[in-house]
Amino acid sequence: MRQLSKSKELWIFIILIVLSALISARSSVFLRPDNLIDLLKNNAVLGIMALGMTLIIITGGIDVSVGAVVAVLTVIIGKFMVTLGGNLFLVFLVAVGSGVLLGLFNGALIAFANIPPIVVTLGSMSIINGLMLYYTNGAWISNIPSWFIDFGQITLFKFTDTAGNTVGVPIQIFIFLAMVLLTWALLKYTLVGRAVYAIGGNLVSARRVGINIARTLIFVYAYMGFLAGVAAVTHTSIMRQVDPNAFLGFELQVIAAVVLGGASLTGGTGSIIGTVFGVLFMAVLNNGLILTHIPTFWQKIIVGLIIILAVSFDVLQRKRMEKSLPKIDVEN
Repeated sequence: MRQLSKSKELWIFIILIVLSALISARSSVFLRPDNLIDLLKNNAVLGIMALGMTLIIITGGIDVSVGAVVAVLTVIIGKFMVTLGGNLFLVFLVAVGSGVLLGLFNGALIAFANIPPIVVTLGSMSIINGLMLYYTNGAWISNIPSWFIDFGQITLFKFTDTAGNTVGVPIQIFIFLAMVLLTWALLKYTLVGRAVYAIGGNLVSARRVGINIARTLIFVYAYMGFLAGVAAVTHTSIMRQVDPNAFLGFELQVIAAVVLGGASLTGGTGSIIGTVFGVLFMAVLNNGLILTHIPTFWQKIIVGLIIILAVSFDVLQRKRMEKSLPKIDVEN
């Protein structure tokens, strides 16, 4: 019970339940099945990107280019579908292939040039945003093929709610769940997952036991690119059009969800279940602001406070743990 009470995942789950109860007390719409399903659908992209950010933060890195990467991937697949047509498989292939290449670029600079991740990804964000603005001139891509729009409207497990409305679970939620299972299995059951935790926990020790640091970091950022491709397809299937400016500031939401889920910005700790809870908290919070008619600018203020409080709590907890460790003086 003592270990359970120290679990960050448990505390965010409790906070999530309390927040949901408060919102449902203010709005009867919140707990309606159609609202909860829309809540999950509209935050599927945030969830997918947060999964990749979890791996990066566990290694002690950070990626502030995720918003720009997803945005440019939506432009790429939008132009691809409009000009060449194709099919769903090709769209996914183009999206994840382009995303992996961008991730490899970031990972290679971080792993081989030893440039700090914040510097590399800030540079990538600026380059991608500049090129995208030059290419699109800020114009939307709206003539998406009907076959892709039909894909985005697929719903499964349809049922009738208490109001007599037919409700189904959108395909985007299943895509998110599939990525959750894939990333969870990757961290828990593979050597790469163990290497991710080892690098974030102690880089020197990880190198001494034979872990290939460069290969692991490149894989992590490439996997982030892979998930960005999946997120780009998911986002486009929801919106049915492409807005190059849709993801401005999106990286802060992704980082906030991961940190809120218990991951430490200093590396070494974090979990997929915690990230899922963090994403759900952000989703419930945003939905609650809308339902209770609170101005949406509070969302940015709250996200900033969440990051500060979560990081401060983590720093204080680490200092407390360091004080409890025995100190041994070695005399020469």
